[in-house]
Formats: sequence, C-alpha cells, structure tokens
Amino acid sequence: MASPCAPLLPSAATAPPSEPPLPARLRPRTYSSDLSYFSRVSPTTCVVRQGLVPDMRVPCRFYVDASLESLLLTELRKSHEDIVGNAGGGGFMPAVRQVANVATLPGIVGASLAMPDVHSGYGFAIGNVAAFDMDDPEAVVSPGGVGFDINCGVRLLRTNLRVEDVDALPGGREGLAQALFDHIPVGVGSRGLLPLTASDLDSALTLGMDWSLRGGYAWPEDKEHCEEYGRMAAGDPSQVSRRAKRRGLPQMGTLGAGNHYCEVQAVDEVYDKFSAGRMGLEEGGVVIMIHSGSRGLGHQVATDALVEMEGAMARDGIKIADRQLACARIRSPEGKKYLAAMAAAANYAFVNRSAMTFLARRAFASVFGQSPDDLDMHVVYDVSHNIAKAERHMVDGKERTLLVHRKGATRAFPPHHPLVPVDYQFTGQPVLVGGTMGTCSYVLAGTQKGMDETFGSTCHGAGRARSRSASRRQLQYTDVLDSLRAKGISIRVASPKLVTEEAPESYKDVSQVVETCHAAGIGRKVAKTRPIAVIKG
Repeated sequence: MASPCAPLLPSAATAPPSEPPLPARLRPRTYSSDLSYFSRVSPTTCVVRQGLVPDMRVPCRFYVDASLESLLLTELRKSHEDIVGNAGGGGFMPAVRQVANVATLPGIVGASLAMPDVHSGYGFAIGNVAAFDMDDPEAVVSPGGVGFDINCGVRLLRTNLRVEDVDALPGGREGLAQALFDHIPVGVGSRGLLPLTASDLDSALTLGMDWSLRGGYAWPEDKEHCEEYGRMAAGDPSQVSRRAKRRGLPQMGTLGAGNHYCEVQAVDEVYDKFSAGRMGLEEGGVVIMIHSGSRGLGHQVATDALVEMEGAMARDGIKIADRQLACARIRSPEGKKYLAAMAAAANYAFVNRSAMTFLARRAFASVFGQSPDDLDMHVVYDVSHNIAKAERHMVDGKERTLLVHRKGATRAFPPHHPLVPVDYQFTGQPVLVGGTMGTCSYVLAGTQKGMDETFGSTCHGAGRARSRSASRRQLQYTDVLDSLRAKGISIRVASPKLVTEEAPESYKDVSQVVETCHAAGIGRKVAKTRPIAVIKG
C-alpha cells in the first residue's frame, strides 16, 4: 500500500483542459487536496510543498515515521470533518496546517520544521522550529513561536546513588517521594519558599543563574552545564509589566502543575558508554529530572506581547494566516521589547529550576544523611524548550544570524560547537527528552546533521496524542495511580484528579519519538531512564 505521504495528483478529468486552475486561496479545502502537497523523502521525513496554505515562503519538513505520520494525518482529516460538520466554518487548527501557516511569516528561511513529537498548539504547533533572518528588515518575532511558558525546560541532576540505596531506605521510594513533596512547592497557586523582594526579582530577571549563585542557591559549576550558561544577557526587567512581576514574585522556586514534574529516575539502559561516562551516567544509577518553566510571569509576558503586536501588525501592514501568529518586526519597538522581556522571563525560569535544584539537594541530604556534595548531585545539563534566540547558522552556503524559534523543541548542538560546554565538546550537547510520569525518559546528544538540517534542534518529549479534556473524560485518576504503583513508581500529587491529563495514554510513545530522531540523525541516543518516584502539581 502506498504511503499516505505519496503524492496524490488530481485527475485530469476533474476540469476541462481549457479552464485554468483556481488559485490556491479559492480552491475548496479537502483532505485529498491537502494530501497532494505531501511527499515522503525518507523513512523518517515528509515534506509539504509550498501551496498547502496560500503565500507560503518556504516548504515544511516533518520528522515523522509512518506511525507518527498517521497520527498527524488523522488529526488533519478530523479537522476537515469538523469543518464539514460546521457547514464550512469553525473547527480546530491541526498541527500540519499550523506548521504550514508558520511558513508564510516574513523573513523565514529554510523550512518550517516539525519534530516527531509535534502536536497542535497556540499559533505555532508544539514541536515547531522556525528561523528568521535577522538581517532582513521584514523578518518577524512571534510569541506564538515561543509559547506562554517561556523557557519551560528540563534539568537533570546525577547522583552517586543506586536504586538499591533508595530501596534500602526505611521509607523506600515512598519516603523519598514524600521528602521531595515536602521540600518543593507544587500545584496551581503554590508559593515559593525562598525570600524574594521586588528588587531581588528584578536582579533575577537580569542576572539569571548569576543571581542564584550570589544568593547561595546554586553551585558555581551548575551554570557551566546550562544552556546560555543560565543567563540570557538581553533580559531587561524594565520591559516586564508590573502584572507579570506580581504573578512571578510569589512563585519562584515552585513546580507548578500540568505537565511539570520532579522525578527520581533510574538509568535503565546506556547506548553510548563514552558520552554517558562524560555525563556521569551509568546503568542502575539514580538521577533527578526537573521539568518546569517561568510560571505566571512568563505567561503574562506572552499575553502582554500578543496584545501589543496586534497594533504593530496594523501599523506595519503585516498580514498573517492565523491571528494566533501575532508578530512584530524584529527591529521594531514591539519586537525589541518582547525579546528583552522574553529573555528576562527565560532568566526567571533558569533561576526557578536552580531554586528547585537547591530544594531537591536539601531533600536528598535529609533522607540519606549526607551532604549534596557527598552525594555528587551535580547538574548534567539544563535545556530550554520554549525560546527564541539569535544564533549563527549556514543557509544556502552562507553563515547568517537567525532568530531561531523553538517551541516544544530542544537545542541540540553538535560536538566541537563553541557554545557546547568543555565537558561535552567530544560528545555534543546533552539533550533531555522527558517522557510521561509512567514512562521512560531519554538523554540524547546533538549531531552535526541536526545542525545542518534543523538549525541544531530536536524533539523535547513525547508530545500529546489526546487532548486534556478527552483524557479527563476517558480515564479514571484512580486507575492511573494504581497503574503507576504497579510499576513500582511512588507518586505524590497536589491534584490527583488532574493526573489523567498526564497519563501515559494521553501521549505519543516517547521511545518512538526518540527512535525517529535517532534514525533521522538529528539526535543520538545516549541513555534511557525510568521513573521510580514522581511529584506533580
């Protein structure tokens, strides 16, 4: 059977030869006509030609195998069925069309890219990567290409403990989970334990992890293993609204809710012993993965910018395919303000994960009766998932400065890149791919092929396969909790009924996502981990 991505050419009998074809914007949208723009170019890659939506400036490239492709096309087909059911109006925006809409934005170069975990989001799809030429005066920045949780990211800590050490504790895994739950504030409306004044917050927004170091909440070597070394220099607290600061002030050092978590994990399998050794990972070892972002502050920064950019688009005559793609010229006052506020929110997220690292170290010290230093609780790496950054990349044989939007995607720079820490110069940048609370996670390394094809980007997680509302309707939280306990996973949650939204059944298979990245050459497998204790909001 032919692949769904095989070109489906319209029959010559569909219109008299004398009639010229209708322009793309006037043709009736059908599932079959959308499919005609797809073609599979490799077992892991599909290309969507320009024309799927009007005014595309570049093609789209999806890194999906046949099974993941089927999920995308099922969503696309359902969107057409919804349109028909609503008499030609309404319906949701599928990820395929969102990625194509991004290809219409001014200044985009190369292609609009989709990682294997891509799924529908706000404006940009989650898992969408797009780069814009900063030397092009028409090029834009779009908050939808970063997301509301600015610098949502993952940090991995290693230890010198083994799973047997955890199980030998008087309280075992349950006791360790409870200790972390007692130390790290979680859930909607949670408040941080760190004393923070308005002046402190401004300093944190400016300095990022340098503020954490100054306050004694981080180790000097932590920032060496952090993307951007834990600080985006463009961060300017004066560009962050009072409302955003009011939301962020009490939340520093909190995990939040949704898909955020702190997990104690066991290294289950090592694929690359040299790279794993450089990262301090070995089979049976215990690590801690922290997934969180910029909390309410980042959300407000995005909201503020979207409102301001509506006016900028009207002034500058910017036309967009979807109002959720609200944007501004990179060089415009609104563009500059957003980038400065976004960088400040990114610094908040770096400090937030540093604060929870501090609290996790204290929790482990209290349980094991040893100092964090004696437990070797060093940061392996800290990666950003939702960010836009100025980077140098090759485009059409020339090096250019690009504003790379990564929404639900991870930077994955190759060996010997100057921005990769010295400890990982021979391995490539560590990439942390979080699974769900009941499945494995992965550590990858960046590759040169990824640098050449995806602006040094790869996947960030499993990617949703089922909406949150559908998960709540179709799953029982007690069943989810029982399933986790049956796998030997101890769990503490602030809102048990919300765990259905994050159940493994709500997500794509993270192993399949990672295998696709590995096979496509845009990420190299280093190690796999599995959860043994989880805390969530």
